Amino acid sequence: MLDLNDIIVFARVVEAGSFTAAARLLAMPKTTVSRRIAALEREVGVRLLQRTTRSLNLTDAGRLYYEQSSRGLRTIEEANLRLAQARAEPSGTIRISAPVGFGGHFLIRAVVDFLAMYPKTNVELRLTDDRLNLVEDGIDLAFRTGILQDSTLIARKLGSTHRLLCASPDYLARHGMPESPADLAHHQCVIAGPSVSGAHWVLDGPSGQETVVVAGRFAANEMQAVVAAALAGFGIAQLPQAIAEGLINDGRLQRVLRTYATPAGGLHVLYPSSRHLSPLVKAFIELASERIPNGINTA
Repeated sequence: MLDLNDIIVFARVVEAGSFTAAARLLAMPKTTVSRRIAALEREVGVRLLQRTTRSLNLTDAGRLYYEQSSRGLRTIEEANLRLAQARAEPSGTIRISAPVGFGGHFLIRAVVDFLAMYPKTNVELRLTDDRLNLVEDGIDLAFRTGILQDSTLIARKLGSTHRLLCASPDYLARHGMPESPADLAHHQCVIAGPSVSGAHWVLDGPSGQETVVVAGRFAANEMQAVVAAALAGFGIAQLPQAIAEGLINDGRLQRVLRTYATPAGGLHVLYPSSRHLSPLVKAFIELASERIPNGINTA
């Protein structure tokens, strides 16, 4: 019966180039190395190595056997490495990128829980609506919403998001309730973006998708500021469903155009490679996948 240890010794002899060097690497007597190689050759029924006093060469059968067996050994070594990583407590610094609105409201919950759960970790959270180059900017993982562009990054979908139209009861008492998307042209709107000019909203409704031009006195690229402006009565705003529903249930906001919402967009986490994913990054992805869907409509 084949002994895996004999195969390991054989591979080390081939890689080291001699019995003496392999014995040193394996921390065993040279005679033991020779005995294990002989036992392996008896078991497989062919000579694997040609030995002379000055050289050690693979036979054709030995070369084929090494190519096949070494791949299996690498698979086992990688499995052992992954198991050790899984058992290791996450530690070190993780650098995360996320859109401003999403990161400032949803992601911070996962960050706080992660730091509390793993005291040997640090988090550097970079909130930006720019699409950074993860490798060049040293980002371990990034959260992206909407349609992903083609890339070599690994992407994992966590859920989907869409926004509801809301306004404060005070605003609606003063300006009335719009009855159709076209009526938004006559209302003040809180713009989630960098400018109050040139904004348009795409809405899904009973008749399909409609695009309407909107305007207002206040724009912000941070969701908490948009929420604050809506609560203060500055106009109608598009708010993520998880935020809007809580404020509507509290009576602080009212749903506007109830049969309309923004098109659903995907929520993904991206990272450079899934090979040898560190325990630190893996732990954060798993925690985020548990925490974030509590406030996101998962798909």
